[in-house]
Amino acid sequence: MKIISYNVNGIRAAITKGFLEWLQAANPDVICLQEIKATEDQIPVMEIALAGYPYQYYFSAQKKGYSGVAILSKIEPKNIVFGTGVEHMDFEGRNVRVDFDDISIMSLYLPSGTNIERLDHKFMFMDDFQNYINKLKIEIPNLVICGDYNICHEAIDIHDPIRNAKISGFLPEERAWLDGFMKSGFVDSFRHFNKEPHHYSWWSYRAGARGNNKGWRIDYNLVSESLKERMKRAIILPDAKHSDHCPVLVEIE
Repeated sequence: MKIISYNVNGIRAAITKGFLEWLQAANPDVICLQEIKATEDQIPVMEIALAGYPYQYYFSAQKKGYSGVAILSKIEPKNIVFGTGVEHMDFEGRNVRVDFDDISIMSLYLPSGTNIERLDHKFMFMDDFQNYINKLKIEIPNLVICGDYNICHEAIDIHDPIRNAKISGFLPEERAWLDGFMKSGFVDSFRHFNKEPHHYSWWSYRAGARGNNKGWRIDYNLVSESLKERMKRAIILPDAKHSDHCPVLVEIE
């Protein structure tokens, strides 16, 4: 199963930049989207179905044009879960999950900490998400949590770790949470296969950051330890340019 995670920074904008043509060429079985910034009635669902993805699940934020996640699939899942059941996590449309026979795939969009208020919200979300996953893993051991975590894990995952040390996304407390989350039973699929620096998934639109590869790796496909031996490859796809993020891929047997 080929799985891609992609923060599209507005699905309608991405489609105008050739996203659907790219999707057909990339040909994942399942793609998890974040920051769709639209409701289902605003999305060309028929065009997406014709591109090979008849099974589409959208979980939009209550606020128009903001946040929102989706999963598009070639294969019909046996169960779909919108949200987590925790209101402060769900009103911004940050989590959707599809269950197949022996694997479940989640699209997650973890909040950014753009100011003190949002940073507090982010930490609350992180704690509640950890608790949610701890319980979920008992019921569903084979889990792939794809998404924009808005956190760089290690210094290798950011272009300038010194100057960004006090910026949300690379704060010690955020990194410690992500480290603990991984150690609670997940594998960073990309790092499992690739230990090299200078691989990023997000670049600022400012100062030619992408052209100079001054980026952050904040998008992950975290795979349950139980699936570790079934991972075949994991790569970042920086040549896809429909967003300020790029897609990240994992293949599981």
